[in-house]
Amino acid sequence: MIKFLDLKKINEQYKDELNEACSRVIDSGWYIQGTELASFEEQFAQYCGTKYCIGVANGLDALTLTLRAWKELGKLSAGDEVIVPANTYIASILSITENDLVPVLVEPDPQTYNLSIEGIKNATSQKTKAILPVHLYGQISPMDEIMAYANSHNLLVLEDCAQSHGAQIANKKCGNWGDAGAFSFYPGKNLGALGDAGAITTNDESLATTLKALRNYGSHKKYENLYQGVNSRLDEIQAAMLSVKLKYLDAETQQRQSVAKAYLEGINNPLIKLPTVVEQVGHVWHLFTIEVEDRDRLIAYLTEKDIQTLVHYPIPPHMQQAYKGVFTGEYPITENIHNNILSLPMGPVTNIKDIEWIIESLNNFS
Repeated sequence: MIKFLDLKKINEQYKDELNEACSRVIDSGWYIQGTELASFEEQFAQYCGTKYCIGVANGLDALTLTLRAWKELGKLSAGDEVIVPANTYIASILSITENDLVPVLVEPDPQTYNLSIEGIKNATSQKTKAILPVHLYGQISPMDEIMAYANSHNLLVLEDCAQSHGAQIANKKCGNWGDAGAFSFYPGKNLGALGDAGAITTNDESLATTLKALRNYGSHKKYENLYQGVNSRLDEIQAAMLSVKLKYLDAETQQRQSVAKAYLEGINNPLIKLPTVVEQVGHVWHLFTIEVEDRDRLIAYLTEKDIQTLVHYPIPPHMQQAYKGVFTGEYPITENIHNNILSLPMGPVTNIKDIEWIIESLNNFS
């Protein structure tokens, strides 16, 4: 079986360095908020081009705590509206409702699957206070247009960068466009930890300071609590692991781009819609997604060919039981995407023979 993503093989490349990093933390005797976290935060901020990086427990917390921090700073209030793509993973929505804010679902651009500036404009109301663009599948949203609009309307922008580590427009990386960027380092991400992990990037000192307290029970100083915070600290072992893997992120991205190039040039079946790549965008290919109307039959066909595929995602947020009765709008573009989308094997260790077999199999599907 050609695996969708072979995490074991990816991490085996760096096994000696990962073991050394783990041993270093064990031998240090310091496991929470120590030098490994500080070092990774500095490295990742430099990688993204931002002044600050705040490590947290996971990607959902990165989103949720940023919105919470803006509430603590008086920039958001309960009931404010946040524009977010309707076709995102549910975590983006959860972070909004967890803060008593109102998610305004916007249909994506059907070609890029990301927010369009037209969609944002049409969804803006007097209650709109923030935009949460999601750089889905590894392609950054039109951030130059989004930021120009946000600045002219005094709107906050929180980038959901969970699938877009290193994605860029004009050499400016995601996480450095908005007022803040939220990252997940879930093991399957382009920069994946060996467990749950996340981070927030920003150039705003007051936001960074507030977030450092919120992730640590609302405290900057032990036993003195400024906020009703949470426990969401990126631990020393995961920080050490991420420091190792960050060194290889750009090389792995190039390998992903090579796989995508082969797919784009090789797949020619008219039944299959290939992803659209915006010319000036640095796509990092977290996922390579195709659209096909008879998805279940294609999945069964590829399974017979020993090719593993996944669906990202089968049920959109507005149709989830968790939000039953919350969203009353109609989202045909989103529903079409969720009904027809299929993710092909994609990763930095996917070999050329496997890619050729996948392409041949797809071209023979009828």
